[in-house]
Amino acid sequence: MLKIEGLTAGYGQAVILRDVALTAEAGEITVLMGRNGAGKTTLMKSIMGLVKAQSGRICLGETDLAQLPPHKVPGSGVGYVPQGRRLFSELTVAQNIEIGLGAGPKDPASRRETRDEMLELFPRLAERMNQRAGTLSGGEQQMLATARALCLKPQLLLLDEPTEGLQPSMIEAIRQVMLQMRDRGLAVLLVEQRIDAVLDFADRVSVLEMGRNAEDFTRAEIAPGEARLRAHLGV
Repeated sequence: MLKIEGLTAGYGQAVILRDVALTAEAGEITVLMGRNGAGKTTLMKSIMGLVKAQSGRICLGETDLAQLPPHKVPGSGVGYVPQGRRLFSELTVAQNIEIGLGAGPKDPASRRETRDEMLELFPRLAERMNQRAGTLSGGEQQMLATARALCLKPQLLLLDEPTEGLQPSMIEAIRQVMLQMRDRGLAVLLVEQRIDAVLDFADRVSVLEMGRNAEDFTRAEIAPGEARLRAHLGV
């Protein structure tokens, strides 16, 4: 389980997150929502150590991720798919997957097994192993970025607006992978802007407003509370 308590973080003198609390349970999809500039991506970067916490705790199980340097966070069980995917565009699909495998299990048999699992999960990538990542479609790039993160065998999967700009068929493919990861017991924390994209599969929704907690919704509360949720996100 991810548990964030009293998180304050930002960039230099600019404080973006103020005393934020959030939980993401194993075997659940937690959706982080809020208007543009609310601090959603900053929270994701804080979990990864890319934005240093000024105060508070970011605990995954017994490990306080806020005390770790960024390069140690993935090894503690966190897979991260950033907004914009951040692939190595000049490298092939196979090479990008190998980079992900390099941060995961070390023995060759486990690496082969993980690689085969990723190609089974994303069969479209198996058809494009020798293709440069930068020449893939947007949906294929999102699949590759997600596969790379899952190569770590994480306990927690972070996805920052994974369906942004994708066609409906690709959105559904990414959604099915998230559901599979949830069913395998991962804690999934997802940043999403579109309410209709999360209404029927989110287990929890947490809303940020101006860097602070606004309101949380359980699965049972999401549909009845849709009007309140839309009010938080409207302009």
